[in-house]
Amino acid sequence: MDRTEPRLEHTVADGVATVVISNPAKRNAMTAAMWQALPVLLEKLAADPSVGALVLTGAGDTFCAGADISSLRDPGSDPQSLAVAAEEALAAFALPTLAVVRGYCVGGGSQLAAACDLRFAAEGALFGVTPAKLGIVYPASSTRRLAALTGPATAKHLLFSGELIDTDRALRTGLVDEVLAADALDERVGAYVRTLVSRSRLTQAAAKEFTAGREDRDAYWAGQARGSGDTAEGVAAFLERRTPRFTWAPTGG
Repeated sequence: MDRTEPRLEHTVADGVATVVISNPAKRNAMTAAMWQALPVLLEKLAADPSVGALVLTGAGDTFCAGADISSLRDPGSDPQSLAVAAEEALAAFALPTLAVVRGYCVGGGSQLAAACDLRFAAEGALFGVTPAKLGIVYPASSTRRLAALTGPATAKHLLFSGELIDTDRALRTGLVDEVLAADALDERVGAYVRTLVSRSRLTQAAAKEFTAGREDRDAYWAGQARGSGDTAEGVAAFLERRTPRFTWAPTGG
């Protein structure tokens, strides 16, 4: 394999799927083929019963510098639709997702990071949403997701100006959840995802739906809880002072 070819790499280990955006020649910019490949890969990982959480990151010292701008000159392509489809597939992933950000997280990179449940960043990372530099209308769904994370004022600042913000401001405005020293990031991420995969997937999946605003599934999740055995197992493990063995898994229902 040509290690410089734009691609999405992935591994699964200890219950964690790690997806790596790799396009080193262009700061991990997403090509049309990479946008198209992401939903397919996510569907595959969601169907893997060994996967309990997903980490999205970039190769080397950059998360993702956005869409490959050269693709915007192809009149036969629709890169924005591809990006939105990939973003929505990531947001809909049934298990917890964590973006791990180093370096630039710009444009389409910010779209992908925002679509994850949580974002951990290394000190020195830079974030930007840059369609105003190119005369592009940012998608409505992406705009709403950004505003939900940061509040309308910060979303407008990012979209109106295209300026990059540092990790201090990203943390303050809710764009990221934790900022760590570069040499401490991997250790923290490893410990955190181990915690995630030890918890009830039932609780996590329901929480993802409810925090996304869905209001018509209370009865569904109550039924899942009754039939799963997770609650009984969690209580028993607590009383017996042992690690619970949760068994519920998403089925696409």
